[in-house]
Amino acid sequence: MKKSLADQVRAFIEAKGEGYSPAKLAEAVAKFQRDLPEGERCKRQNIEQLLEKEFRTVRYLTALAAAMGSTAEALAAGSFKPDKGSVIDSPAPAPHEAPVSSIDSPPDMVITQYDAGGGMDTTGRLLLDDQPGIIRSWRVSQEWLNRNVPTHTGFRNLCIVTGFGHSMRPMYNPGDPLLVDTGVKVVDQEGVFFFRVGDEGFIKLVQRVPEFNGPGFILRIISKNPDFPPYDISPHNPHFEVLGKVLTVWRSEQY
Repeated sequence: MKKSLADQVRAFIEAKGEGYSPAKLAEAVAKFQRDLPEGERCKRQNIEQLLEKEFRTVRYLTALAAAMGSTAEALAAGSFKPDKGSVIDSPAPAPHEAPVSSIDSPPDMVITQYDAGGGMDTTGRLLLDDQPGIIRSWRVSQEWLNRNVPTHTGFRNLCIVTGFGHSMRPMYNPGDPLLVDTGVKVVDQEGVFFFRVGDEGFIKLVQRVPEFNGPGFILRIISKNPDFPPYDISPHNPHFEVLGKVLTVWRSEQY
C-alpha cells in the first residue's frame, strides 16, 4: 500500500530514535538548500505543517529526500522504508560534511566510496572485475561541488566508484575515479550508468532502443572499447538493477 508523504516522514523520525524532532529534520533539509536564501530554506514549521495537513508534496521534496537518505521519486511513490541502518547519521562511509578551520566558511563535503556490500543476488557483495585498488573518499569544498557537479539528486546520493575493467577505455582507465549519483535508479535517457546483473557490476553507455515488434523499449549496453561488442537487455530482467548514473569521470595519463 502506498504511504503518504507525511507517513513516510513520521516513520523516518521514529526510526531516528528518541530526541529526533521535526526541528532537527528541518535543519538537515536546510543543509541541502544552501543555494537558496536563508529565509526560503526549510524550517521546523514546514515539517510540522506537512505532518499535520498531510500535504501530497512539498516544494522542498528533493532536499527532504536527500536529508532522509532517499530520493524524491521514492517519496512520491510512497515506497520509502526507513531502518536504523539507513538514517543519515550513519557513520562513514556515508557522504558527510567536515568542518573547516574558518568559522565563516561552509563545511567541506566528503564524498565516499560506493558500498559494494549488501543487496546483491547471491553472494551479498557486488563483484567489480579487475579493480586495481579503491579510492575511499574525496574531500571537496562546496564551491568545487557546485561548479563541477551542478546537477545531481542530492549530495548524500553521490559516491565514488573506482574504475574497473578495460571495456570503457578510452573514457577512463582502471583505477580512475568516477562520480556516481545513486539517486538515479532508472534509464530514462541515454547516458553512462552503473548497474548490476546478478552479482556482477558494470559501467556502460546505455541507450533506450524501441522493441522490434512492440511498444516498449529494451536497453542497449555499449562499451567504449571496440573489442567489447554491444548487447541488449530487458529493463524488466529481475537480475538487472540500475545502481546509479555516472556524472563525471577523470581519466588518468601516466608520464
